[in-house]
Amino acid sequence: MTLSELPSPVWPILVLLAIQAGDALMTTRPPKFIVDCLEGVRFPRDWWWVLTTVKAASVAGLAVGLWVPGVAMTTTAAIVVYFLAATAAHLRAKALNSTFWINCLGMLLLSLAVLVVSFVRW
Repeated sequence: MTLSELPSPVWPILVLLAIQAGDALMTTRPPKFIVDCLEGVRFPRDWWWVLTTVKAASVAGLAVGLWVPGVAMTTTAAIVVYFLAATAAHLRAKALNSTFWINCLGMLLLSLAVLVVSFVRW
């Protein structure tokens, strides 16, 4: 097993990029389900801006990584770590509603799948 420095296929990166871009936009003025999620894990409202910044940075990293070796792989790995941390926050807060199962775990699995499909060579 080896790792590829540029994504191949590229389409999973583009899907993840689109989702992250939409998520970054939504966190600028969070809809109720995001507010409920953040309050459910007791994430301080004063720090919500950090999420928008992190998600926007992930969009930039995925886009740049289409041409610069290693950047998309590192960014995708960072997104996996982000959702691992979100999973831990949900478990710690016992906030195990549908937002956790669909959004948090769904994005963890999706980003992990993108990492494997686009960068792992057997």
